[in-house]
Amino acid sequence: MNILQKTARRIIKKSFDISVSLIEFFSKMEPYKTKVSELRKLKNGTLGKEIANCLDMHNLTLVPKFESHDLKHVLLDYKMTPEDEIRMQAFMIGNGNYSVPSFAILVFGAILLPDLWLTFYSDFKKGRKTICISKWTIEKHANRNLNELRKELLKSEFEQKRIFDMKSITKFGAFTAIIAGVFGMLFCLPFLFSSNIADLIGAGFPFVGGAILAVGGLLALSNLSSFNKDQEVTKVIVS
Repeated sequence: MNILQKTARRIIKKSFDISVSLIEFFSKMEPYKTKVSELRKLKNGTLGKEIANCLDMHNLTLVPKFESHDLKHVLLDYKMTPEDEIRMQAFMIGNGNYSVPSFAILVFGAILLPDLWLTFYSDFKKGRKTICISKWTIEKHANRNLNELRKELLKSEFEQKRIFDMKSITKFGAFTAIIAGVFGMLFCLPFLFSSNIADLIGAGFPFVGGAILAVGGLLALSNLSSFNKDQEVTKVIVS
């Protein structure tokens, strides 16, 4: 591993450490420490017990609002290293977890770790072949045997061959548009302060285009969210 690769990994680790520290600083941590204490009491081999062991090994505790993050680390056997943090997000996007944090972390990691692009793609494909786990919670699965859960993860051959439905394609396209738009705007931004009229014109149109892409992606996500809520309301009324 060369000096650039080592530096990139240090940057990623430092970024995650700072993020976790900020969340803990502004949160009441006692309930989460109590939850870890309860997990320690579970039987050996259960998901909850293994989560507690993993946290203790790294001198960590559950992070508020991100408890399922540690569940996925243990369930999917991704280590708590810079590489595996990014790999897990590639897996989760393949698994259908199209969230802003997942895309942001993956893009951040892909920029800093180009040597692992093929690995990230492999993890993405692995996520495609696994049943959706984005909604799994510690409360619901802590008492389950870890090895049994891992055996249940693989989709049937029929499900693996299933093509993305239109909602999934729309979500993916929306997040891609947002990311492309934001990066385009950031790239053009320095040129907008130039005194050269050619630079202003040359950067102005792409900047506006990036803004349109980003706004379009946000509108698409908003429409999807409204559509899903309408479906849930309809189901409740029917039932």
